[in-house]
Formats: sequence, C-alpha cells, structure tokens
Amino acid sequence: MEIKRNFDLLDRFTSMPNTVGRFKLGAKEKGQWREYDAAEYNKTVLNVSMGLLALGYNPGDKIATITNNRPEWNFMEMGAAQAGMVHVPIHPTLSDEDLVYIVNHSEASLLIVSDAGLYKKMSQLQDQMENLKQIYTFNIVENASHWTEITDAGETNAPRYYDKVQDIKESITENDLLTIIYTSGTTGSPKGVMLSHKNLMSNAITTAGVNHLNYQHRALSFLPLSHVFEHMVNYQYHYLGVSVYYAEGITTIGRDIKDLQVDGFIAVPRLLESIYEKIVNKARGLSPAKRAVFFWALKVAQKFEPYKKQSLVYRIKHKIADKLVFSKWRDALSHNLTFIGCGGSALQPRLARLFWAAGLPIFEGYGLTETSPVLTVNYSQPGKVRIGSVGPVIDTVQVKIASDGEILIKSPGLMLGYYKDEQATRDVIDSQGWFHTGDIGEFEDGMYLKITDRKKEIFKMSNGKYLAPQQIENTLKESFFIQQTMVVGENQKYAAAIISPNFQELAQWCRKKKIQFQNNAELIQMPQVLKHFQDEIKQFNKKLSQTDQVQKIILIADEWSPLTGELSSSLKLKRKYIIQKYRDLVDAVYQPKVQAVTVKNNDKK
Repeated sequence: MEIKRNFDLLDRFTSMPNTVGRFKLGAKEKGQWREYDAAEYNKTVLNVSMGLLALGYNPGDKIATITNNRPEWNFMEMGAAQAGMVHVPIHPTLSDEDLVYIVNHSEASLLIVSDAGLYKKMSQLQDQMENLKQIYTFNIVENASHWTEITDAGETNAPRYYDKVQDIKESITENDLLTIIYTSGTTGSPKGVMLSHKNLMSNAITTAGVNHLNYQHRALSFLPLSHVFEHMVNYQYHYLGVSVYYAEGITTIGRDIKDLQVDGFIAVPRLLESIYEKIVNKARGLSPAKRAVFFWALKVAQKFEPYKKQSLVYRIKHKIADKLVFSKWRDALSHNLTFIGCGGSALQPRLARLFWAAGLPIFEGYGLTETSPVLTVNYSQPGKVRIGSVGPVIDTVQVKIASDGEILIKSPGLMLGYYKDEQATRDVIDSQGWFHTGDIGEFEDGMYLKITDRKKEIFKMSNGKYLAPQQIENTLKESFFIQQTMVVGENQKYAAAIISPNFQELAQWCRKKKIQFQNNAELIQMPQVLKHFQDEIKQFNKKLSQTDQVQKIILIADEWSPLTGELSSSLKLKRKYIIQKYRDLVDAVYQPKVQAVTVKNNDKK
C-alpha cells in the first residue's frame, strides 16, 4: 500500500503477512523486555487519538514530549497525527531557558515528560509557559497525571470519537504538518523546523531501499528520537517491518546490543569513538604478546577496502586478524550486527575502515534536520561505499555544488519552513527552490559526496588564507590522547587548537612513565605531558598542508559535553560558546614565545 502519512504505516503492518506477529516495539520494564505487537500498537494509538479529542484538544494543537526513547513516544506521535495535531519532540538535556523557549515558541498546549525529575523541573517552570494546560508523565510519578489517562479517556469515549478520528484521518494530506523539530541551537535560539508527513515518509521510504534489514531483524534505538535522524530511521524500521527496541539508557547500550543480539542501530561518530576507546583501553591490559597481536590487527584493518578484492597475502592477514581479534569484538556486541548507520558529523576514516574490517559495517550518510534528513549515504552494495565520503546521493534528491563550494539541494524531504520565521526560511531557500545547506563539499569521481567543512565555520587568517577547521579537528582526533578539540586562529598568522584530552588514555601513559599526579588539572600542567601533546600534534601535522598545521596548543582540564555547554545535544561543537569560555587562554596562546597554555581549574568562564 502507498504510504503518504505516518499513520499509514499502522495499516501497512496488517497488509504485510510476513510482519503479522513479528513486528515489535520493545523496552525494559522492571528489568524485563516489554513488547508491543502491531495490534496493541494500533489499538493504543487509536485510543490516544480519541483521548486527546475527548480531553478537549483540537486539530492543529501542539503536543510536546520530553522523554527518553520508548514505545510510548510512538504512540503519542502517531496518536496526535491521526487527530490532526502536531508533535513537538524536545530533547531532555536542554537548558531550562531552551525548554521554556521551545514550549512557548511552539505554542504547545499539552506536555508529556518521561520521569519524576523532568516532571518536577517542568512543573516548576510551568508558570512561564503561556499556552500549556497540562503535564502528564510516562512513568508513574506521585501526584502527577499519567499518560494512560489519555488512552483511558479514548477508550471510554470511543462511541463518540471513533468516527471523528476517522474523518480527521481522511482529511489529512501528505503535505500537512506532522512535527516541529527544534534545531540544537549551536548559535542563537533554536529554530523550529516544520516537517510534513511527506517530508519524513519520503525520506524513510527512499532510504529503506538501501537498507538490507527486514521483518526478520531487530534494531536498537538509543539516539534521541527528538532528533531528526533517529526520528526518520524509526519510521524506516516501521516501513521495513524491523522490530525496534529502545535502550534503557546511554550506559546500557552495549549490554542491550548483546542481550538482544540486534542486527542494526544508528550512531553518531562520538559514540563509535567511545566504543573504540574502550576496546583499546581494555587491550592495553593484555599480556605483551596479546597486546602486540591486537595492535598488529589494527594496522591490518587500515588497509581494508569494502567490497574490494585484495591480494592473497592481505586476505590471509585479515583472516588471522579476524580470528584472533575482531571476532572477539563481535562476541562482545552481536553476531547479527550488519548495519550501523552513522551521521551527525564527520566520522574519522580510520575508524570507518577499522569497523568494516572487523565485520561491523558502518554506513555513513549526510543530511540536515531541514531535509528530513538524509541526502546521501554509503550502503551495502559494491560500488556504493567509499570510506571518507558520505556516499552517493539518494533517489529523489538533487544536489549541486555552488561556485563557492556550498552544497545546494532539492528534495521531497525539504522542510515546509521554519516555524513563525519566514525571513529565516527565505534566507536558506532561494527563489529557485534550492536549499542552501551551509556545508562545503565536493564530489569524488562524480558520485561520492565529501563534506569538507561548514561554511560559517571557515575563517580567514591574517595572511588572507581561509582555514576550514573541521577537517583539521578530525585529523587531530585520530590521536588516542585527544578526546575533543577545536581549532582557532581567525585573524591570526597560524592555527592553534584547544584540546580536551582523553584523560583515561593519558592516565595510563603517565603510569607507564611513572608520572605522579592528583587530578586532571595538575596533570595537564606537567612539562612531560605538554611535550607529549606537542609531539602528538607534530605527528598529525604531517598529514596536513602547511597552512592547516597547528602551531600552538591550549590544554584544558574540562571534559566537554552537552551538560557543560561545549557540545550541542547532537554532540556538535558550540564554537561561539567555547571561544567565549576560553577567550583569555586563546589570547594568551597568541602572545610571542608562548607555545602552549593550560588551565588549572574546571570553572574557567
């Protein structure tokens, strides 16, 4: 059947015989996986639709959620859509200021939150929210209204509202507004991206055509459903009949993957970097012989090419590496794992190559919230994967490179516009309908798109040359000792880098060198550590052009995260915030004869 609206997927379940009894939504409840089949899913969504109408909400109203990933998220989005309402998913870790802003800007009249902590927070902020009538919770919270009051109202009032829901469903077209997703706001206030049924469903269906999973498979969901990537892929799984299980939390991902023996999941580069770091840290505790084999296997992996027939000698080496090392990785994760989708920022090519060599293929893609999101993607066919690129352009999408290198696109996934901001919409969609992504890129072999930087992040140095920091940062992060880094140097003669070290790796290095320290602030002050980082930078500078090479460093004791403000909720650098936070250090490092600067405390403002 033709899928034009998100709730059409529910009818698809019953029209696909293979999925009947197989498709599941799952989540942990009291330590056990609680599964919802297609019939229970469908019934719950209908009760949500009828319940919202019975409680006095009307088509066009905004229904907001602030929650972890869970089956109930689907019930609310589908239920609201069938009743002609608009879902506004909000990320739980946003600041109070941003939470209030989004609820007010979206004009949300109903809010459902996941747990007691969020209920307490939002209740305390409720008097600042102009249109909000009611707060419900997904978890049972003392003195709070539980979301099942909505479904109970629907079931009780079914005779009155069943036909009304059917009439509303029939009136909804693919071009109607489905959801407003707020951008993570690396600069300024978040903008509300209006996405229609057509936007998300067209992207889900098109990308489903390059995903080899089906109704026999399971996927784990842990990237926030409030972000467009997981949001869209969640519907892609629905379309393919893939059962979706929602991780308990960020700390349980590895256990959940192994427990469920999942076939796929979506990740961002930082998560894959973290998995790699944990594997390497564990390997450093092996015996000298086993450690030598481990790092030999990593070297073998760096020559791996997906779907390319390689020499007999290499194939023998790879088979040995797989037997002795990589098979253990699959043992620790899932032997069924054949799909790791990756996006959000640039993935280090060496990591992509390593995971492919380990039999854990990563399919890196590219897109934006405004494009629903996927525009290009590497996928599991010979000639359709190139490591270091974000893959070929998907069907239905048009891409062209402007004279200044900016990527321009046309797509059925292109947003309706920014909510209540026509000027901002006109600023990014030109008179010919081309969306200006703000990303700089190029095609390799006329087919594989490569992102080289963000247009707004490129800056001019005092010698008149332009510097693209993202590529330099990605190169530096290949160091085991660098967790996060940001390149600076606007209007300066050369580039410098603010470095947040990988303190776990650095501590092990210090133990081997018999360097004693009490805390991270003391650690980064030590001359041996400073010299070690300067030597690291020299090694990685060899991979960069002379203009791009980093001449000076700023070591900080802070570990960056969305909670501390340096990263957005999608784990992108908040460059303006970081520059402001470390302004004194940046100014100091550009003084004559200064080679490196450190900060002694974690409260530098």
